[in-house]
Amino acid sequence: MSFVLRYLTVTFLSGVICCSVSGQGPAYKDPTLPIETRVQDLLSRMTPEEKFWQLFMIPGDLDKAAPGQYKNGLFGFQVSAATTGAGEAAQQMLSYNRSGENALALAKKINSIQRYFVENTRLGIPLLFFDEALHGLVRSDATSFPQSIGLAATFDTAMMRRVANAIADETKQRGIRQILTPVVNLASDVRWGRTEETYGEDPFLTSAMGVVFVSSFEKKNIITTPKHFVANVGDGGRDSYPIYWNERYLEETHFLPFKACFQKGGSRSVMTAYNSLDGTACTANSWLLNTKLKKEWGFNGFVISDAGATGGTLVLHHTAKDYPESGAQAVNGGLDVIFQTDYQHYKLFDPHFYDGRISRQRIDDAVARVLRAKFELGLFDHPYVDEKKAAEQFNHRPVAKQAALESFVLLKNEKRILPFSKNIRRLAVIGTDATEARLGGYSGPGIHKISMLEGLKEKMGAATAITYAPGPGRGDAAWTPLPANLLWHYEGTVLKKGLQFSVFDRIDFAGQPLDSGVDAAINKLWTLSRPSPKLNQDFYAVRWEGIIRPDVSGRYQVGLSGNDGFRLYLDDRLVIDNWKKESFRTVLAPVSFTKGKVYKLKVEYYEPVGNGKLQLVIQGADDREAKIREAVAVAEKADAVVIAAGIEEGEFRDRAMLALPGMQEELIRRVSKTGKPVVVVLVGGSAITMNNWISGVKGILQAWYPGEEGGNAVAEVLMGDYNPAGRLPITFPLHEAQLPLVYNHKPTGRGDDYENLSGRPLFPFGFGLSYTTFEYSNIRLDQQRMGIADSVRVRFTLKNTGAVSGEEVPQLYIRDDLASLAQPVLALKGFQRVRLKPGETKELDFLITPELLEMLNQEMKWIVEPGSFSIMIGASSADIRLRTTLTVE
Repeated sequence: MSFVLRYLTVTFLSGVICCSVSGQGPAYKDPTLPIETRVQDLLSRMTPEEKFWQLFMIPGDLDKAAPGQYKNGLFGFQVSAATTGAGEAAQQMLSYNRSGENALALAKKINSIQRYFVENTRLGIPLLFFDEALHGLVRSDATSFPQSIGLAATFDTAMMRRVANAIADETKQRGIRQILTPVVNLASDVRWGRTEETYGEDPFLTSAMGVVFVSSFEKKNIITTPKHFVANVGDGGRDSYPIYWNERYLEETHFLPFKACFQKGGSRSVMTAYNSLDGTACTANSWLLNTKLKKEWGFNGFVISDAGATGGTLVLHHTAKDYPESGAQAVNGGLDVIFQTDYQHYKLFDPHFYDGRISRQRIDDAVARVLRAKFELGLFDHPYVDEKKAAEQFNHRPVAKQAALESFVLLKNEKRILPFSKNIRRLAVIGTDATEARLGGYSGPGIHKISMLEGLKEKMGAATAITYAPGPGRGDAAWTPLPANLLWHYEGTVLKKGLQFSVFDRIDFAGQPLDSGVDAAINKLWTLSRPSPKLNQDFYAVRWEGIIRPDVSGRYQVGLSGNDGFRLYLDDRLVIDNWKKESFRTVLAPVSFTKGKVYKLKVEYYEPVGNGKLQLVIQGADDREAKIREAVAVAEKADAVVIAAGIEEGEFRDRAMLALPGMQEELIRRVSKTGKPVVVVLVGGSAITMNNWISGVKGILQAWYPGEEGGNAVAEVLMGDYNPAGRLPITFPLHEAQLPLVYNHKPTGRGDDYENLSGRPLFPFGFGLSYTTFEYSNIRLDQQRMGIADSVRVRFTLKNTGAVSGEEVPQLYIRDDLASLAQPVLALKGFQRVRLKPGETKELDFLITPELLEMLNQEMKWIVEPGSFSIMIGASSADIRLRTTLTVE
């Protein structure tokens, strides 16, 4: 009765009851009312246009907005920088070089934007400001921690919580209340370029790390967005490749980390994947989003698309006839919020929001999910950022350094080459990765990056002479895209920048061009688009014309790199003729250029089936061999050598070959032949094959992308001030032919070896060495038999049998010995990171709960089947030290 008496005024809007509290305005503005009441009241007052804009998220701000542009509100912004020099929205993702911006400046800008929406739109619905925070907020003046794969390699959830809390504090102080993070996809094939962003191949480890990460943010009332639902890697380790996995496989593997983040971590949002699942785009897949996620799992948050993915049913999957239909398919299929990279993109999708093709009930459900989140965040009652808190300075460098230290994995330490002697007098440091301090994908600039070279110089001091040589770098080729500042064209008699292009809707250049314009350079990749929006099919030819005006005289090679069907003319002379469609290739031709002289240029390209790629490239002198000789000379004068070697990877940058790129392997071989002790520090976020050089080096340290304190951390490990104990969250194969290769596969039908290659990896999941040794002993169960609903502890003894303190990571693996359906040969079910002094012994245990013994039965139900289970404890998935049997009755 008291609830009814609160409402003294009842009005009707669009046939829906709206409630107001007498003397207090609309019910949705009353903070004392239940959130659901406020949601429904606000929803009933909204026009169709206002509803649409709550389902549209973009990067941007109000700086260039036209008057009234956002009069109907907006879901939220990924706000551009608060100072000049900011990054801009690119084709699919933002540039994160927001130079010069600090937390207070961003908070003030967010407040000014928020004030407009709260005070100058009809309903005053606040914005939800979002950003990326994979391993640190991607803003200037924010701490950069080790990349996600490195955080997983710590096998330390307590460390992960410290990192996540630090990132969350830096995020919230700026007014950002949603992060498009973490990536909880399983790295089931290490050729995938985004392996670095994940927590590895194992669902248990990924779930554990994901839950700790998201819960740290959610407890601070920042919305987390696990991605990419449901998988973002397919055959061949290709990014966003179509998948066709059945429900059982998904439930047993790829679904697990997402469910854990929702049900244990409290994530209130999720991002869909670009790829299709069983023929339907994940962004519009009703079985995935409506049936599985929202109905079966009870997910009450909101679903967003990956950037630009809503239109994927049109431009990628070809299952929608136009953009409005792609938007309708997505929202009807369970998508709640369309994430685009530009304000003007709203025109692509909004028609069907008003013509009835999307039910009002579905739209209202989507809008309610967004409004509910905004109410839960307190944005309606406290919409502005506390600028005093934004002005506070955090010092998270100690956390960043400790996380880096814990992430390093010692892969080889022959004859105890590491740690280096404190008395070492001459050290050679080789490789561009020793000075670059790369942070990995989806990174901000960091606050003050420390390179390996800087860290070693600081650590070793003036007593040690450190000599540096860059070596040949990571480039696979000596050519680079021809710079835009060398490319020009004439408009009449006026010389202007760029090349004029013409697009034809046929492949023989006959007839008139369909479109034309000016390109700054030729560096094209047409997968999500075509050379012109006027093209109706992937059947086209493109011609570029202009001039090259060199800025340095010399002999060069100029050419084209792409999936062929190209030719190049210089001064009307055909110098490259590759007018055929066969494969991808790079073709170069020698030329002599004189500074300032003008050379007429024409490039032609055709593509009859889509996925066009073409680069105009130039190569000067190839000095990589000379740089190897320089590095060898430096090594010969040293007592020991550190080679920093790295890989190239990232979003849409998958690797067919896992060897070190460029001439780095040759560098390692040549330096190793000097006879000097060589330690290789590997920089990168995925597996590397090493057969061509591993036998010649004494030590290998996997450093991942170690964050802004990485240089200091590497120096401490190499000099023995910290004993590494990281473990591999992915399997390192001997050769790409073994892929995909994961440790927790189901039993094979026969063997797993090749005629000419082992089925075993180079380094197994969970592997990592130490500067000390550990002994495992005395395994016992509290009880050998238990009921299906019971729990039991497995106990064991761990002893440091070496001469120095160190950490060990005991890992619990379980196998169902006899099941009604095939189960993994073993599966990680627990881990601990334990520090022991020399000679110290600790009694440790794992609690085995029914959840750890579950399997998915024939009826697709998670159950514990009675029978025997192998309980295994080891130092890696291949190094089981203790084993016993548990019987479940």
